[in-house]
Amino acid sequence: MGAGPGGATAALHLANKGIPSLLIDKAIFPRDKVCGDALSGKVVNELRRIASELPALFSQQQEQLPSWGIHFISPGGQQLSVPFKYNYNKVQDSPAGYISKRMHFDNFLIEQVRQRPEVQLWEGVELTQYERQQDGSFILSGKDGQPLVQAKLLIAANGAQSGFARHVAQLQQEPEHYCAGLRAYYYNVAALDQDNFIELHFFKDFLPGYFWIFPLPNGHANVGVGMLSSAVSKKKVNLKKEMLRMIATHPELQKRFANAQLIDDIKGYGLPLGSKKRSISGDNYMLVGDAGALIDPFTGEGISNAMISGRWAAEQAAACLQVQNFSAAFMQKYDAAVYNRLWKELKLSRKMQQLLNYPWLFNQVASKASKNKALAETISCMFNDLDLRERLKQPSFYLKLLFN
Repeated sequence: MGAGPGGATAALHLANKGIPSLLIDKAIFPRDKVCGDALSGKVVNELRRIASELPALFSQQQEQLPSWGIHFISPGGQQLSVPFKYNYNKVQDSPAGYISKRMHFDNFLIEQVRQRPEVQLWEGVELTQYERQQDGSFILSGKDGQPLVQAKLLIAANGAQSGFARHVAQLQQEPEHYCAGLRAYYYNVAALDQDNFIELHFFKDFLPGYFWIFPLPNGHANVGVGMLSSAVSKKKVNLKKEMLRMIATHPELQKRFANAQLIDDIKGYGLPLGSKKRSISGDNYMLVGDAGALIDPFTGEGISNAMISGRWAAEQAAACLQVQNFSAAFMQKYDAAVYNRLWKELKLSRKMQQLLNYPWLFNQVASKASKNKALAETISCMFNDLDLRERLKQPSFYLKLLFN
């Protein structure tokens, strides 16, 4: 249920195992999805796990840009540039990440699904009612109450607003673990990075939120803001007003947006963050991606974690079918596999998110790294090496940093 990256990945991995599935989405593809549109190296790895040729196939799509890193702009205005791969060579190296509108990336995955006879795809079908039967299976019905599907095993991958996750799995929205975001598309933003580095700006008058600019093909850019829901409520922030205010008044942004045009509306969305462990399965079901609240709390990235959970959902589904066991106790292997892969990373990102409460420290890190090649290299490596990233949790790292 849900044919975004999580659901499509689960269906494709099931197809690879020769297991038929029914993939249902309320939209008809291609469709827009409000998102930052950045695809990390983890997404590239997950494409490769579906089929070895997929990363190369995606790199040939016209609607993507290869991205080589991130610019962090600290509250004090210091720029910390972190390439995804240190000393990268654009000619010889494959890009570690991409930027592509979700309309195009999600449709790329759906095109792979369409080629698989094992997957039956239903588009334009909205399921709103979930009735459990005596044998544990679900009868899924549309808005008119008409039963459409009986499912012995349900993979719910229908996003942040999943009614199934709320009403059946009892996943509650908690402001401390939920982020409010806005996304806009602009044309002709000046001074975008020539290597398509994505930009995260941490303005001191907008903390603990951040402002982003991600370059896109054909002179477009994805521009947006994100802030913890608890902070939005506490500070009574109007995100749209704040976003437009920053563009109009921050000297750097003022210059860069002077000749830029807003395309379409500014759209809002919610991000259920993976900063808290939850139960993401139960009798006869598993939750995948945003439905299971697996978004990275620091970067806001959700696509790769949706694909990772989709892959593990397919593994668990195969195990369930083999022994005909769909109980909550047996499903616990799915929770264990997903959190075994993601929890260390999510916990670390939560710590980094909390660093935004100490802007002076952020300024210090950015200032030192912009002048110190060894430190800049260390931070770059941290993006690919979790054990190295663990250092960010240790006070000794900052003491050494502050005292050279």
